[in-house]
Amino acid sequence: MMEPTWLWGILGLILLAVEMATGTFYILWFGISALCMSLALLIFPEMHIGIQFFMFAALSLSSLAIWKLHYKKGAANDLRIGQSQGDEIGRVGTIVEAVSRKQNGRIQFAQGVMGSREWTAISDEEIEAGTEAEITAIIGNALQVKRH
Repeated sequence: MMEPTWLWGILGLILLAVEMATGTFYILWFGISALCMSLALLIFPEMHIGIQFFMFAALSLSSLAIWKLHYKKGAANDLRIGQSQGDEIGRVGTIVEAVSRKQNGRIQFAQGVMGSREWTAISDEEIEAGTEAEITAIIGNALQVKRH
């Protein structure tokens, strides 16, 4: 039978390989804990099997809990792929369909804004077609604009 030190080390490497295949970051902490157990058995070779399993569980769960407490997932508003949300604020385009507080319009740009040259425009003021307007905010799939 193999030494427990090697068994924990092999288990740790297998768990790390599974983590690399899935990319979830959950299995990572179990793999690191198994490798820590292998190191602990090098230092304390006579450690009882019950203590080994207890330490493995404690290391795994505590490291996972600490990671979950400090891991901050990006907010939904930050999911602008390839664009920073504020990069387009201030860009000027031409209103092609009148926009008012009661009716959405359309705005067109000479160069594309976030992958498109024409967007739905919303505004708190009335802006006629042919007037230049600038982006003040990005709201869902529409651009909030004001007269330039």
